[in-house]
Amino acid sequence: MSYKQSIENCLAAVIGTGGLDEPQLAAALKKARDGLAQLRAWRESGFLPLLALPGRRDDLAALEPVIGRYRDGFDDLLVLGTGGSSLGGRALCALAPPGDGPRIHFLENTDPWSFPAAFERLNLERTGVIAISKSGGTSETMMQFAATLARYRAALGEAGMGHRITVITEPANNPMRRLAGQFGLFCLDHDPGIGGRFSALSLVGLLPAAIAGVDIGAVRDGAAQVLEATLAAHDPGDCAPALGAAVSVALAREHGVSATVFMAYADALRDTALWFRQLWAESLGKQGRGTTPIDAVGTVDQHSQLQLWLDGPADKMFTIVTAPSLGQGDRTEPAMLSGIPELDWLAGRTLGDLLDAHARGTADALAAAGRPVRTLRLDAVDEQSLGALLMHFMLETIIAAHMMGVNPFDQPAVEEGKVRARAYMDETR
Repeated sequence: MSYKQSIENCLAAVIGTGGLDEPQLAAALKKARDGLAQLRAWRESGFLPLLALPGRRDDLAALEPVIGRYRDGFDDLLVLGTGGSSLGGRALCALAPPGDGPRIHFLENTDPWSFPAAFERLNLERTGVIAISKSGGTSETMMQFAATLARYRAALGEAGMGHRITVITEPANNPMRRLAGQFGLFCLDHDPGIGGRFSALSLVGLLPAAIAGVDIGAVRDGAAQVLEATLAAHDPGDCAPALGAAVSVALAREHGVSATVFMAYADALRDTALWFRQLWAESLGKQGRGTTPIDAVGTVDQHSQLQLWLDGPADKMFTIVTAPSLGQGDRTEPAMLSGIPELDWLAGRTLGDLLDAHARGTADALAAAGRPVRTLRLDAVDEQSLGALLMHFMLETIIAAHMMGVNPFDQPAVEEGKVRARAYMDETR
């Protein structure tokens, strides 16, 4: 596969009492085995469309005319959506080669200052729009969509909207599809069986990424490697997503771990950390269960959170994500630093050398402090490795949910806040 996982520094034999002993890990792996069996059953029955995506290419071929229209005809692309409708696309677009295709802007909030400011920097004649809402009724996205339609109609007239704006929503009689119909906008179907936070490998994440110049076929290839290896595994200890789920759940149950830190040592994975945060939190945080995800980027967050992690409460598990960086990036000139003894150790070294050293040093320091640390080392920061990483965590999350006895595909508690927000809107009308 495109990555290697190590849980060595999550074990009591290595880090002491903060880690899992052999009976604890064995018990967790036994539970994970049932989760693997459930995935196989879902794959065979077709119950979970997510599991069919990595092997498909027909749906990508169908997107080619849309991809070509936006790549050839526009300088900028606005993606309207929030949560799962944007985070997967953001993670993938971070790999886009500079200058290849339109500039992609994700507008996720109804912030009354940043939203209009975004339009002030754009030429609407050369700006396309993709609006995404699975349900077709997400209040934030519908507010953005209505405001965007008004701006385009005022600037270009209704005739200028049709080829610029595309909608992605379920094939149902929902508010977004009806509003799109009023203006003759092109609609693409969001698969009703794929939840927003599991949609990164569908057109929701792949369409913006392809327009940005990302090789979405390679993304699917990386995901397929992980999926097929997972479904073929008979021993959960030999299956990276199942092993990761077992360690996470066991540390929470046996050692009171209440938070999980996802720390990526690559700026291009910053948005992947945000994507993971939603996936883990919204899928597992139910019935008093789950652990709180914390997104972080190395080396930046060594200077903001590492003190707490090393010397604060021992209630966190750490996942350190790296890729080969030795010898990469700008190299310092030895002569420039020769007169400064304190900097001798940096002379002749590259930016990637220092990034690698810090990643290894941070993992070692956490383990030495008895903090459980799992490492995931990607082969590269590229489409295939990112597809593998996204698939890994979707499968790990589903297996962890099975072990915890919660449904990973719903979010019942979120609805309460939506009801209250609607009441406040009515109250202040």
